[in-house]
Amino acid sequence: MKKGIHPEMHDITITCACGATFQTKSTRKAYSVDICSRCHPFFTGKAKLMDTAGRIEKFTRKYKNLQKGEQKKG
Repeated sequence: MKKGIHPEMHDITITCACGATFQTKSTRKAYSVDICSRCHPFFTGKAKLMDTAGRIEKFTRKYKNLQKGEQKKG
């Protein structure tokens, strides 16, 4: 590696809006994020499946015979 062309790495603290903090290294001095793995709905298990226009029911009706082991004709 060439000397003098690489940015300096700093030990920093990333702060989330929920109050969680993480230690890491970066070329920036500090980070502030809106959402992290501790408060994101997907990772906390609070994510809900949005069914717009009945797509899940339509899929279930279309393939319910395949679940029973029968083949759909057509």
